[in-house]
Formats: sequence, structure tokens, C-alpha cells
Amino acid sequence: MDTANLLNGAGVSLILAAFFLQTFRIVSGESRVYYGLNLAGGILATCGAWMIGAWPFVVLEVTWTAVAVIGLLKSFKT
Repeated sequence: MDTANLLNGAGVSLILAAFFLQTFRIVSGESRVYYGLNLAGGILATCGAWMIGAWPFVVLEVTWTAVAVIGLLKSFKT
């Protein structure tokens, strides 16, 4: 398995972990853990998508990452 696939796999696994934890009410959808998992996953998935030239997924993951950053920053204001 190459680096891009490892990054993509790790990234989407973190995003899915956040979704799972929020869906089963283990963490809040507005918690720092939730945003942190989405942020880390988005960054890894962005890098992996960039490496293979999957531009629609680069756009998706950059957007995902930006939303996670905004959410995380907002969580520090409360």
C-alpha cells in the first residue's frame, strides 16, 4: 500500500470515528474531540487526495477541514 492510500485510509477512518462517536452520543457534535477528529481526518485525506490528483476530493476535504477549524475555534470562545 502506498503513502497516498495510507493517508486517505487514516483520514477517512478518523472522520468515520467522529461520526460514529457523535451518532451514538459518546461525544457531542460540538465537542473539541469531534472537531479535532474531523480536522485531523480532513488534513490527512486532503493530503492523500492531493497526492493521487483526485481534485474533487481535494475540494471536499479542504472544505471539511475548514469547517472543522471554524467549529474548533468557536468551541474555544465558549
